[in-house]
Amino acid sequence: MSNNNSTAAASSSIVRKLVFSAMAIALATVTSYIKLFEAPMGGSVTLLSMLFIVLIGYWYGPKAGLTAGIAYGILQFILNPYFVSLPQVLIDYPLAFGALGLSGFFSNRKYGLHIGYIVGVLGRYIFAILSGVVFFASYAPEGMHPFVYSAAYNGSYLGVEAVITLIVISLPPVSKALARIKNM
Repeated sequence: MSNNNSTAAASSSIVRKLVFSAMAIALATVTSYIKLFEAPMGGSVTLLSMLFIVLIGYWYGPKAGLTAGIAYGILQFILNPYFVSLPQVLIDYPLAFGALGLSGFFSNRKYGLHIGYIVGVLGRYIFAILSGVVFFASYAPEGMHPFVYSAAYNGSYLGVEAVITLIVISLPPVSKALARIKNM
């Protein structure tokens, strides 16, 4: 009898993770269309869209976070594709958004959500810079190194969204609510 209970509990836990992850990916997708600012050559400041993917890693660990981030990146490509080459698609979508799942490595630390969010966004930023240097260097103004241009361009919108999100998740009611959900 106890074996059946543990199997049912494990199954329930998997279903809960799947449902919460699906809801977070859906919320990330919806909020990705609420753009506070859109950069002229791609990229935007959205209404906390990266947070929902980071939360999956924070709640369930790196494996779930990375998987959800990769799935979200593929979904972003399906919904709003920009295709130059297969390597560019891999870097800009599943790898860049998958990096948000790095938050899972900090899920059990003090200030884990904040640290995980920063690490996840930095991971995405690194892939954005790489993509800019490798695939979009021709957009750099004459005389400006493509790395500097890519770092500044991508940092402008990713940094603003990161600061806004960090402020929001630091608000006591938001912080308490997210901690409560994690403890469920």
